[in-house]
Amino acid sequence: MHKDEELIVLIIAGTIMLLLLGIFIISFLFFYQKKHNQNAIDKEHLQVRFQQELLKTQVEMQEQTLNHISREIHDNITQVLSFVKLNLAIPAKATREQAEQKISESRNLVAQVINDLRDLSKSLSYEHIVQLGLVKTIEIEAGRINKSGIIAIELAIGGDAHNLGEQRELVLFRIFQEALNNALKHSGAKQLKISLDYFDHLFNLTIRDNGVGFLVNALPDGGSGLRNMVNRAALIGAVAVIDSAPGKGCCIKIAIDPLTQNINANGNHNSPG
Repeated sequence: MHKDEELIVLIIAGTIMLLLLGIFIISFLFFYQKKHNQNAIDKEHLQVRFQQELLKTQVEMQEQTLNHISREIHDNITQVLSFVKLNLAIPAKATREQAEQKISESRNLVAQVINDLRDLSKSLSYEHIVQLGLVKTIEIEAGRINKSGIIAIELAIGGDAHNLGEQRELVLFRIFQEALNNALKHSGAKQLKISLDYFDHLFNLTIRDNGVGFLVNALPDGGSGLRNMVNRAALIGAVAVIDSAPGKGCCIKIAIDPLTQNINANGNHNSPG
């Protein structure tokens, strides 16, 4: 009887262990599937959020471009054409040589207007950023600002420039636009230094001004514009660092490290493993 009791105990213990093992396996599979489903949902939400932010970025860039075009037409092209109109009102007493000189001046001015309009037409759509790339687009924008005389921009390109991906470059250019607008409107800066540094495993976009500076934590509304830059940078796997103090200007640095990227060159999100 003693051996029979031991056998029964062993059978019962084995059965309990098998039941516990089965419950553990089922629980593990259940929680694993639940986590997998949650990760899939989070990934989908992140992708939707990115697409919404990208669309918002494109719309804002269009608005910024249209505002620029409106100012450019009003301030420059209209004035030049008005001068051409006056220049072509050649007095009846003008000599042939004077008339030819005025016509030549007008021809040069019209050629200038045509070139300006051609440049404007290229900036009517964000697609020109895709076609030209981030470096060339920022070069054009810096040249436009320097030409206006509003502020002196110094642009430096370091390393071997390469394409960072269409959607990533669109977001980077929008961050650049926001930083540029902030500097022009609020900083009182006379000089702006922009650098794009390409390394083997790192990209840095740095925008530094010599303006009045500010306390980041003391801005109205918590610095919503600066928060937008930080949030947009995060969506493309970048880190935005904003450093400023009263009297010391402002420095905005956007860094992309492939080891921490959560988005590939085409805008598809990658889970961390």
